[in-house]
Amino acid sequence: MVMKMKEILCFGDSNTYGLIPGTKDRYDWKTRWTGIVGEKMKEKGYVLSEEGLCGRTTIFDDPLRAGRRGTELLPVLLETHKPDIVVIMLGTNDCKIHYDASPELIGLGAKKLVEQVQSNRADAKIVLVSPIALGDGVGEEGYDPEFDENSVERSKKLPKVFANVAREKQIAFLAASDFALPSKADREHMDETGHAQFAEAVIEKLSQLIV
Repeated sequence: MVMKMKEILCFGDSNTYGLIPGTKDRYDWKTRWTGIVGEKMKEKGYVLSEEGLCGRTTIFDDPLRAGRRGTELLPVLLETHKPDIVVIMLGTNDCKIHYDASPELIGLGAKKLVEQVQSNRADAKIVLVSPIALGDGVGEEGYDPEFDENSVERSKKLPKVFANVAREKQIAFLAASDFALPSKADREHMDETGHAQFAEAVIEKLSQLIV
């Protein structure tokens, strides 16, 4: 008898995409956290689908790049994939200077994404992940001018805000910043060690959900 595979949808930004810090390249499947999690969850009867896009936000339209608003695309992906578990990790790009969004507003964006899942896939389990914090000096010359020190402070407040959202919506929560740091190369993205450590945390959280 062939076992029917269930699906995990990972919806995020460049740290879900697996961007190699300081480059435009991508970590391979065995290195990025989604690949590590995907290989492990195969043993439990799940296939993992990656939907990571550089620059993606929760609710904001990027004035520089089209198609970055998460709430615009997530309902389509939910219909396409029909996932059994959805892992959402967004918020870093919401901290950019031109959005001028408070941590609380970013939290409302995350809440909207959760509600989209609950409306479209009522039986799906959800893991809301607050992203890693931005590194000090991320907006300095040679790094990313779309961020500044206010962006860093906002990013550091997201775990508490997202935890409150998860509690209100009665879903699972994970703070990526408890397990991974931004790389020294760009002060924004996880390095190989960060991907590995975060992957283990995600695997443990998913394993708790499917017991």
